[in-house]
Amino acid sequence: MHAVAELNVTNLVDLAFTLLIIFMLATPLIQQEQTIPVNLPIESKNQQQKPDKDTVYESITIDKQGRYSVGNSAVSFNELQSRLRGFSSRPKQPVIRIRADLSLQWQEVVKLMDELKKNNLSKITFDTQTTG
Repeated sequence: MHAVAELNVTNLVDLAFTLLIIFMLATPLIQQEQTIPVNLPIESKNQQQKPDKDTVYESITIDKQGRYSVGNSAVSFNELQSRLRGFSSRPKQPVIRIRADLSLQWQEVVKLMDELKKNNLSKITFDTQTTG
């Protein structure tokens, strides 16, 4: 009797294809909010603070026409108000990422900030572009 010198790689190939499929499906979902075209304000590049790993983010986008989106879903202002009430009722409130178009009238941003304040949502960040 002699030792088998062949290595069965079928399981490794199956695993590789499974991982490939998972990455192919997950990548578009990760970049989903980037599909709303927004020209973000520009800031100089600086060291970013590392967020807590348990931090939950919710993005709110306002495009140059003043239309609102939560995540990747377009919403009316009334629906935005109800979503904000839902965010404030969570045990751990999310950090609200505001993605406002550079050419937008600032009154729209102030209107959103007022709604955030009414719902006691005080953890807010503004998404920006960085210069090289």
